[in-house]
Amino acid sequence: MQIDFNASAGSSLGIEWELELVDRTSGELVSAASDILTELSAPYGGGEHPKAKHELFESCIEVITGICTRVDEALDDLQRTVDEVAAAADRRSIDLMCSGTHPTSDWGDQIVSPKERYGRLVDSMQWLVRRLQIFGVHVHVGVRSSDKVMPIVNALSMYVPHFLALSASSPYWVGVDTGLASVRSKVFEGLPTAGLPYQLRGWQDFERFMGTLVESRTIASVKEVWWDIRPHPEFGTVELRICDGIPTLAEVGMVASLAQCLVERFDGQLDRGYTLPMPHEWIVRENKWRAARYGLDAEIITDDSGATASLRREIEDLCADLGPTAARLGCTEQLSTVDLVLAKGGSCQRQRAVASASDGSLRAVVASLVEEFAAGAPA
Repeated sequence: MQIDFNASAGSSLGIEWELELVDRTSGELVSAASDILTELSAPYGGGEHPKAKHELFESCIEVITGICTRVDEALDDLQRTVDEVAAAADRRSIDLMCSGTHPTSDWGDQIVSPKERYGRLVDSMQWLVRRLQIFGVHVHVGVRSSDKVMPIVNALSMYVPHFLALSASSPYWVGVDTGLASVRSKVFEGLPTAGLPYQLRGWQDFERFMGTLVESRTIASVKEVWWDIRPHPEFGTVELRICDGIPTLAEVGMVASLAQCLVERFDGQLDRGYTLPMPHEWIVRENKWRAARYGLDAEIITDDSGATASLRREIEDLCADLGPTAARLGCTEQLSTVDLVLAKGGSCQRQRAVASASDGSLRAVVASLVEEFAAGAPA
């Protein structure tokens, strides 16, 4: 199966941010996406809004950027669309927030969006799709050649725990503290084509694998492969899908800058003839679990001998190492938000702190997520 990769001119950037719609009085998810999106699409002759979209459930709206070159440009793009969605939501007494899971709402109460694609998914996968009351952030970074894509995907898998721990924001599931930092990542792994990417050595291997899945009717198109890190042939990008829903714009910028810096570095190393590292699958899987369980407090495996290190320290060292790349890409400020998150705690820690200070009230947790989203930075 031939799959054309629309190579990017450089490490361009695109971001997708899935926003929860919550009732201002109850704090529960509310099914209002179609109503809001119909209003927002009016200036476009009734067609879809170019940057605000349906997601699986009516309680979510996804906002997306255009093709950007810098992180600050992408954040400005996101903010403009968020402002439009927020104004329409406010007129309906609805607030916006983002987290990997809603702390209390029940997935069984959610209404599937009126999109044929989502209806097909529910019909095919049933309960596995019905329970996907989860929210994430996806970051696309442009790659200059199809020959570079799979080596970059493999190398990026070393940093799955870094991205997951920095974004982990789903400790609660239908009113219960799961004990995890990211229950979203475990729920999503239930889909047959989700989870960690397969370690493929080149674009031809990817084409053969996708061909097998399509011919066997496992998937209808490449878009139904929801790996944590995947090639996106149409956009000419590597897409990082590992992140939980991220509560604030500043933290979205943080993970976007980290992604852009890493892809830029790997792309340049390939140009210089380097062979990028391909970590053992079992180490990647174990490290992902540790980040999902413990978040920033995880100890991750660093080599084949079983040596471990503090994930916090590994993140600090990585950001220091990427400093020159960030300066060249103009995202030093956004990357420095890592320091703020390491100091204040990730979202899962902040949510638990709010609950602890409020006699276990998860309604208070929802209120804190709404406030953080509006403020644009961790409280």
